[in-house]
Amino acid sequence: MCICVNCHYVDRCTTYHAVETQHQERHLTDNPTFEPIEPTINVNIRTPSDHEIEMEWDVVGCLSFKEEKGKWAKLRPGELVPT
Repeated sequence: MCICVNCHYVDRCTTYHAVETQHQERHLTDNPTFEPIEPTINVNIRTPSDHEIEMEWDVVGCLSFKEEKGKWAKLRPGELVPT
C-alpha cells in the first residue's frame, strides 16, 4: 500500500502526482510544489492474460514522509482510499 495516503504532503507532492499519472487517476493537484527526499517506489507487474499487463505503483518509503493519518480521505471524503 502507498504510504502517501497518510502523508501530510500528499496533496502537493510531485512523486504522488506521478503515481496518480501512472494509475490514470484524477490528481489531487494539477501543480504539485513539494519535492520529497528519496522516495522509494515499488512497481508490481502482473500479467493476468497473454494480452494484458497490469502495473501497481506504490510509494513504500520516503525521507520526507510526515504522518497525517487519513489525509487523503480528508481531501476526498466519501471516495475509496487507494490501496
